[in-house]
Amino acid sequence: MFLKSFLGSALIGLTLSAGAATPSDLLKSYEAQSGKASPARGEQFFNTKHGKEWSCASCHENPPNHDTKHIVTGKVIKPLAPSANPARFTDEAKTEKWFKRNCNDVLGRECTAQEKADVLSWLMTVK
Repeated sequence: MFLKSFLGSALIGLTLSAGAATPSDLLKSYEAQSGKASPARGEQFFNTKHGKEWSCASCHENPPNHDTKHIVTGKVIKPLAPSANPARFTDEAKTEKWFKRNCNDVLGRECTAQEKADVLSWLMTVK
């Protein structure tokens, strides 16, 4: 009975922490897939239109350290920089969901691990 209870508690703990991360954890993961991140490349990527109408800065502005509004829907967007919004980049699944959606809007495709690493490394420098 004790072993069953212990295992059940351990599984619950694993499930709760499975999505938890820090921006540094996510950056390390992206760098492991791609190589060393460059904050300078990340800032340039963030501000550049990549053949579509928008850049990341179209909605998140630069610096992305304050509330902004989506340029089409007007919906409030909380700060993207982890220094201004400690909840940012703390859930791996949520981070991947938003990278996928936003990269498709900006690039017309998913971002590469290198692009994610570069942007995240720059966002981590924004005060």
